[in-house]
Amino acid sequence: MKTQNALILLISGFALYTTFLSFKQHTYDVRIINGFSNNSSLPLVVWCLSEDEGDIGGRALQERDDYGWTVKTGLFWSSSRFVCTMKWDGKRKKFEAFRSSRDRYRCGARRQCFWLVKEDGFYFSNDDGVHWIKDFPWFDLRFSGFLILHIY
Repeated sequence: MKTQNALILLISGFALYTTFLSFKQHTYDVRIINGFSNNSSLPLVVWCLSEDEGDIGGRALQERDDYGWTVKTGLFWSSSRFVCTMKWDGKRKKFEAFRSSRDRYRCGARRQCFWLVKEDGFYFSNDDGVHWIKDFPWFDLRFSGFLILHIY
């Protein structure tokens, strides 16, 4: 009987502990920066949506302007996702600015998810924008919906 009570107590304690951890939150700083070198007459238009929070709005960014928000996620169970549409000079691109399953580790210990948008594509940084890594171009043929045939 003592073993059974100890087992019930152990399982109850574990369930209480995991419930407590699921309410603990992490906060991420997500930021999109206009990194164009000469576009003073054409702003970068950013508009973002979240499945959880709905339409979070947008901005028209001039050179070096930024648009940012914070994301709160659970420690273990979170499905937070923010999708942004970018428009500039006839180009349009939709991308995931934040997805908790991807960015839990990608955004680093500081939980910073920074995007620099330039003429040739989208760059990511998790260290105050010191080191940028190109993540993808404005137009990616793999996802364009066109079938490309190579003729030899």
